[in-house]
Amino acid sequence: MAFSDYCCSIDTDGFWATSPPQLGFGSEPAASPLLPTETPAPSSPEVEAGDAAAAGCADERRLRRRISNRDSARRSRARKQRRLDELRASAAALGRRRRELAARAQAARGRLALARLANAGLRAEADALSRRLAAARRALALGRLYHAATAGGSGSLGFVDIEQTIASLIA
Repeated sequence: MAFSDYCCSIDTDGFWATSPPQLGFGSEPAASPLLPTETPAPSSPEVEAGDAAAAGCADERRLRRRISNRDSARRSRARKQRRLDELRASAAALGRRRRELAARAQAARGRLALARLANAGLRAEADALSRRLAAARRALALGRLYHAATAGGSGSLGFVDIEQTIASLIA
């Protein structure tokens, strides 16, 4: 195969590229975007020059469009990668925040359990003190009653006061 069988063109990165000729199998020859298609013979040299210039301009536009599309795709991939990196960083920060809040909630639950335990102890102590106070009041009333009984009725307590004292001791 000779060098003239290869098609030379400029690829999108600005380098010369060579490709082997396209071999078509079937009724139609394979069309290549880099190879010019055969056109019928022009009728005059002016028409031929115009067609060649138009074809060259179209190929140049196609090549520029292809380069532009590849650059756009590269920028799009870079944007997508930046967004993905931002989302991963955000997910990591949210995970750290969730773990921090979970630890704080666990500590708060521990403090709540201690407060409930202390509250139960204080309630039990208050009940015990209430019972002791009631017993002290009964003992005081009983002492007054005893004092009134030993005074022989000449004390300051009357019969009605003694009945009230006995009623409060029963209650």
